Order: sequence, then C-alpha cells, then structure tokens
Amino acid sequence: MNIVETALPGVLLIEPKVFGDTRGFFLESWNRRTFAGLGLDLDFVQDNHSRSAKGVLRGLHYQLADPQGKLVRVTAGSVFDVAVDIRRSSPHFGKWVGYELSAENHRMLWVPPGFAHGFVVTSDSADFMYKVTSFYNPADERAIRWDDPALGIAWPDVGTAPMLSAKDGVAPCLADAQVFA
Repeated sequence: MNIVETALPGVLLIEPKVFGDTRGFFLESWNRRTFAGLGLDLDFVQDNHSRSAKGVLRGLHYQLADPQGKLVRVTAGSVFDVAVDIRRSSPHFGKWVGYELSAENHRMLWVPPGFAHGFVVTSDSADFMYKVTSFYNPADERAIRWDDPALGIAWPDVGTAPMLSAKDGVAPCLADAQVFA
C-alpha cells in the first residue's frame, strides 16, 4: 500500500496494491493491521454506499459534535473528491485538496475528523463507498457551500450545472458556518 501525504496534514491519498490478471483484479481496501502499521489505527462503525449521476455534487459535509473520519473510495465510475480543513486553530484553515478517485485508479482518501468533505461525479454515474469512525447523526450534520469564493475549490467542469440537495443548496459559506475550534 502506498500512502501519499497531501498538502493538508492528516489527509492521505492511499493507493492500495492491486493484483490483476486476465480474470480481473484483487485489492485489500481495508485491513486493520496494515492500516495500524501505517499509523492509521482506526475504529470504523459504519459503511456507506451512494450512487449518483453525473454532475451530482454532495458536500461539503461534516458532523460538528461527533466528527467522522472517512475512508472513501469509488467502486464504479469516477469523482473529484475534496477535503477542506475547517479547524480554526489549524494553520491550514480554509485550505482544500482534491483528487480524482475512480474504479480504474483504485485510490482511496482518508479524511480525518476536523475536515469537511464533498465530491462531484465526473462519469455517467459513480458508486461511492466510505467507512466512517462515528455514526451518522442527522441533527449534528453541517455543510459549507460548495462554491464559497473564500475556499476557491477548482471543481472540474462536468458539462452541466451541479445537482445539489436542497440542504446543500442553502449551505452557508465558511465565514458563517459553525466549525471546529
């Protein structure tokens, strides 16, 4: 497994070993011992799977009181995946990183607690899977506006306006959002 440190300390791009032949491929997407040996001793409590059409933008989401760490990957299609540091005490507050995750490149992204997360689907559709370290709590969920000019996220042009949930469509900008200390 290859771990790539990103410009945001704690956010990691993970490239698993892929064993392939004419029959297909095999990879380990999660192994507690392997990840612990890499310094990621994580306790996941929930697995999630979403399917979205091209142009669907989900995010930027986080839970404030019971933050979630997320290990994310794509099993069909492709997305542009983004993590934003929303810890006021961090020297990287308001900074973001973004990577293509796809069924072809098999990459995963570790988004630790203290970061907002979102993605846009760049293929016709995408299956997005993620493990989380805290249970989902809808009353605790927060969002930051995906196109906040203060963040300046360089979302790729997917040929259509982003399709947003009603909640994401009215999310506040970072300056007005509840964030981590």
